[in-house]
Amino acid sequence: MSGTIPIIDVSALSTDKVAGNAKVAVEIGRACREIGFFYVANHTVPAELMSAAFEASAGFFGQDEAVKKEALYDASSNRGYIPMQGESLDPNMPADLKEAFNIGLELPADDPELLAGQMFRAANVWPEMSGFRETMLAYFDACHALGRSIHRAFAADLGLAPGFFEDKIDRPMAILRLLHYPPAPARTEAGQLGAGEHTDYGCITLLATDAVGGLQVRTRSGEWLDAPHVPGAFVCNIGDCLMRWTNDIYVSTPHRVVSPAGRERYSIAFFLDPNPQADIACLPGCATPERPARYAPIRGDEFLLSRLSPTYEKSGLGQAAGKASMQAGT
Repeated sequence: MSGTIPIIDVSALSTDKVAGNAKVAVEIGRACREIGFFYVANHTVPAELMSAAFEASAGFFGQDEAVKKEALYDASSNRGYIPMQGESLDPNMPADLKEAFNIGLELPADDPELLAGQMFRAANVWPEMSGFRETMLAYFDACHALGRSIHRAFAADLGLAPGFFEDKIDRPMAILRLLHYPPAPARTEAGQLGAGEHTDYGCITLLATDAVGGLQVRTRSGEWLDAPHVPGAFVCNIGDCLMRWTNDIYVSTPHRVVSPAGRERYSIAFFLDPNPQADIACLPGCATPERPARYAPIRGDEFLLSRLSPTYEKSGLGQAAGKASMQAGT
């Protein structure tokens, strides 16, 4: 396996060029089978929108703690503000040295799933900041569109119909997550990082970073590989849900954030999880008699809940998730 993260030009995905789309699908498929990470270059998310999102994110995190906590995280909706050390992405290590703000799919007030109180369906919590909501919703929609086009490449690589994933990710449990890593304190607990070693939970993650660096990816050989900032590009990685869907043909790769000393770091992650009702079962063609399906089918919302709960167990923020599970009968 290569010791580098490939940079893939995905511009063909926004055209009807058959040969170009086929080439991109092959390149993406190879990256998903090997390191599980790739850079997405020449994509459709405008540079000015990315800049505006980072500016708005810095504005939010620059507020007083009391103001930020007015939108405190609720695990039953997976939305809101997560304070410093509010989660442990590696449950076996001390809490992460970061703060975050989660934004989900914006639903109208009369949406049936919202009115029914379905798990992971809730209204977003918006801070009182001019233009914040509009900027983040535009960014969410742009990332969602890019993620859907990447899933068409997955379908081509896996021998599925081009639109196979469309009705499984059109109303996703996707989360746009703003992240702030303050400069690390002089003294930390043993093993404490900006973000502990983990794999992501959903289908894919589209990560935009600043130039500070700190993201590291663990290769199949166990070495930690720096993922440097590539201006204008997203870092894309495979999550556990897509790995499960493909019967481990695609791999979700462990990664972590080791923030450089004395510098603060900002990043914005778009986690494209499937629709709540999506059937996460072995995809057609991903199992053989010699390599049967490795996982039992599970609903998308049940799978996400199973991964979120351990992350927030130490801080108590995950207690609401358990309550939501009981209410939903899952």
